[in-house]
Amino acid sequence: MKLGSFIIRRLLLMLLVLFGVSVLVFIIAKVIPADPVGAILGGNAPVDLVEDMKRRLGLDKPLIQQFTDYIFGLLRGNLGISLKSNRPVAIDISNFFPATLELSICATLLAVVIGMFLGILSAVHRNKFIDHFARVFSILGVSMPVFWTGLLLLLLFYFRLGWLPGTGRLGLFVTPPTKYTGLYLLDSLLSLNFEAFKDALAHLVLPSIVLGYSAAASIARITRSSMLDVLRQDYIRTAKAKGIGKRLIIYRHALRNALIPVITIIGLTFGGLLEGAVLTETIFGWPGLGRYIVNSLLLLDYPAIMGGTLFVAVVYSVVNLVVDIIYAALDPRMRA
Repeated sequence: MKLGSFIIRRLLLMLLVLFGVSVLVFIIAKVIPADPVGAILGGNAPVDLVEDMKRRLGLDKPLIQQFTDYIFGLLRGNLGISLKSNRPVAIDISNFFPATLELSICATLLAVVIGMFLGILSAVHRNKFIDHFARVFSILGVSMPVFWTGLLLLLLFYFRLGWLPGTGRLGLFVTPPTKYTGLYLLDSLLSLNFEAFKDALAHLVLPSIVLGYSAAASIARITRSSMLDVLRQDYIRTAKAKGIGKRLIIYRHALRNALIPVITIIGLTFGGLLEGAVLTETIFGWPGLGRYIVNSLLLLDYPAIMGGTLFVAVVYSVVNLVVDIIYAALDPRMRA
């Protein structure tokens, strides 16, 4: 199968999955025994005010019509109006998601560099010091909760040493850069606001390390396992017998064929981070998508909950699509 046909097939499958998710989100929102009107107006609101709010929210319509309006609204890009902020949910998401995206990119880059580097060294130097170090590194990274790691780093580098800032994306007295993308690092460079760039980068260090460490541990383990399998193959022995340099064998022959499972874990990690790391965002006061959705849950803000869930599904589906395309590019057998 050609790559173009493979991508089209995956796109159609992604649309089907997103439709299924939208149906499930709607059903769950209706099945949950909670009253959004009561959450807004309180339990002692007058009956006429309750009925008026139901009409405004469309809750007085038959269930089928509510579902139809919901689906057609999604097709127009309308995720509803947040009951908390009284703004379109799409605008709220556009305000919160860039913070999550920026943190996810930094954490993933850190995880990929450290994880793959340790995984390759661990496989090449099996049962040596670097291999034992990588195993301990991976076990600690997988087993330690992110909230515990985050609190430790805050205690050490912010409270005790004062080397790095604590919470938020910028300091209180730093002017935010002109908004182009919502990514402070990029926006500060585009607006030549180097003070904001330096401060935003400093605020990214600790949360990126917290998220990146856990992800790097998983990537290191998968890279090591995959590289060990490939290094045992006959064509690697043949390359060694022909006198090809060790570095060339590792990076040109072995690593390319070991990348598929590694790309899987990287894609899943990045997609998971884009959903919003609630604990990390809470500890570091990071105004990201995860905190937005959790706060909406606590306030029974149904439009925000449904819109945020669908947006997460779209993001995760797009990440999976990109991973599938990379699969197909690396290994044509995946297109079958």
